[in-house]
Amino acid sequence: MMGYDSLFFNGSDDTQMVRQAIAEGRVILTRDTEIMKRRVVSSGRLRAVLMESEAPERQMRQLMATLDIDIHFRPFTLCLECNRPLEERRKEEVAGRVPPYVYKTQTQYMECPACRRLYWRGTHWEAMTRQLERLAATEEI
Repeated sequence: MMGYDSLFFNGSDDTQMVRQAIAEGRVILTRDTEIMKRRVVSSGRLRAVLMESEAPERQMRQLMATLDIDIHFRPFTLCLECNRPLEERRKEEVAGRVPPYVYKTQTQYMECPACRRLYWRGTHWEAMTRQLERLAATEEI
């Protein structure tokens, strides 16, 4: 939701995950201490961050501090489902695809061109924005 390209690896083959991370220039975020011991990580060829907590808020604070993540970078520009860049849509283009109240009260829409999910700046967006601001204001890791 902060606009950073990310990928959840749900495979069971850590070697494949490491290969993919190297090929795509990714940083691995993990709770697995064994991944941190791999030579490709300890040599600095692949950057990995050992997540210290299981709590999502603490993980976000750790990432913001460790990777110098800026919550104002490009928030809400990537699809939360498939990670593709969102495209603006005119109100008329989304008619019949959003709830009637949303259509009546919202004027700005974004759509994922891959999975076709629609986004607008409703109460969920406002809550996520407040959460990001709260995380950014908290120094504790």
